[in-house]
Amino acid sequence: MSLDPELAARLKRNADGLVCAVVVDHATSDVLMVAWMNDEALHRTLTTRRGTYFSRSRGTLWVKGETSGHVQHVREVRLDCDADTVLVRVDQTGPACHTGTRTCFDGDDRLLLADGPA
Repeated sequence: MSLDPELAARLKRNADGLVCAVVVDHATSDVLMVAWMNDEALHRTLTTRRGTYFSRSRGTLWVKGETSGHVQHVREVRLDCDADTVLVRVDQTGPACHTGTRTCFDGDDRLLLADGPA
């Protein structure tokens, strides 16, 4: 099985054949993580409703929570206006970040700019 040909034709992939996936919590709209998808990862995500991504460092697919148990049940997937990014809305079980934090953007050491006087 493969990605729907109409969808595949619409996607604008990077030089490595990947699209960016922004993953958000369905209930809160908090950004949980950013990952990459190839056609197979997107197809599997759409058909299994489990967050499936492509690891650039390992060169292979991975299913979120497969080893940690911190699974993502995919509620909705949207394509952005440029067709080069997908928005994946999920019900997240446990932390989304591999460091054990709720999101990959939690932690004071990750804060680059905060709301304040201009």
